Amino acid sequence: MLGSVALMFVAMSLIPLGDTAGKLLTTEHGVAPFFVAFSRFAVGAAMIALILGGRVLWPLYRDWRIWFRAGLIAAGIACILTALATEDIATVFGAFFIGPVVSYGLSIYFLGERVSVGRTVLLALGLGGVLLVVRPGFGMTPGLGFAVLAGCFYGAFLTASRWLSDVAPPRQLMLTQTVLGTILLAPIGLIEVPVMTLPVVGLTLMSGVASASGNLLLILAYKRTGATVLAPFVYFQLVSATLLGWSVFGTFPDPLALMGLALVVGAGFATLALRR
Repeated sequence: MLGSVALMFVAMSLIPLGDTAGKLLTTEHGVAPFFVAFSRFAVGAAMIALILGGRVLWPLYRDWRIWFRAGLIAAGIACILTALATEDIATVFGAFFIGPVVSYGLSIYFLGERVSVGRTVLLALGLGGVLLVVRPGFGMTPGLGFAVLAGCFYGAFLTASRWLSDVAPPRQLMLTQTVLGTILLAPIGLIEVPVMTLPVVGLTLMSGVASASGNLLLILAYKRTGATVLAPFVYFQLVSATLLGWSVFGTFPDPLALMGLALVVGAGFATLALRR
């Protein structure tokens, strides 16, 4: 149990670290967000293919649902990296956590999941926290709009993942999303290939490796311990993102945004406790 919790903390630190590297690429080195997204999927696909040792379930790649799922996560990553080009990383992550609300609504409508009054109320509180971070109509920027859009795509991706959970093992599904994400983003991502200086190459590899490693550790932790036990630790991403934003970029959320982040985390923990 403690080993799985440790894996979750590492995983939830690696994913924001990958986004921090992506933000450095876009803000400090002028790299296009779509190239960062494309390269992240390409590095992740190479990593997972090596781990799987060439074992590929080729029939999956003929299933339109697998392409649809990969398109959702590719669009979500492209949007969040676009948001990070102009916004603080903690604020972007706060807006991004609209994803569970979107996933809940879609799962009720498309997958027939039962409505829970308690969970609905808590998700509404989480949405209130997101609105405190984003503040639509009160200085909301295009970057935060992209962060919300990223969360919507990610919420749809979560629902699609539940829809297709019996189609293939988790690592094979992860391979499909990275390989197909690379293919889908290539036409736009390869338009503006940056000059490959040593810092750009290093940050590109860090972005892809940290993100893929975080997701692989997440799968490993869930394999060892039940999801209902570990799921609350997903919200540690917000803490990691806040600390990384402060230490790397010298930015810190304002009091209202901090209140919103706390509300998102609190509602998330309460929702998962209620589910248990």
